Amino acid sequence: MKIVRRVGASPRERGSASGQTCPDIFELSDGNFAVIGREATEELDPELPPDAARADYERIVVITRETLLRAKSDIPDA
Repeated sequence: MKIVRRVGASPRERGSASGQTCPDIFELSDGNFAVIGREATEELDPELPPDAARADYERIVVITRETLLRAKSDIPDA
């Protein structure tokens, strides 16, 4: 599995002063996506709706609204 491309604008394009430590989204060679975000599992796990669950090896991460909105046009429809 490898990173194929960034999805959306780079952190620098979104206004990060350093351009290095901000949320990011990447498309992977297997068609999945990887997300860099703030770890929030402990905070948000109790807030999950009854029909949602996560495995012990999964984590809840938060990305900014701007990160996702700027990626929207790069996310394939299928």
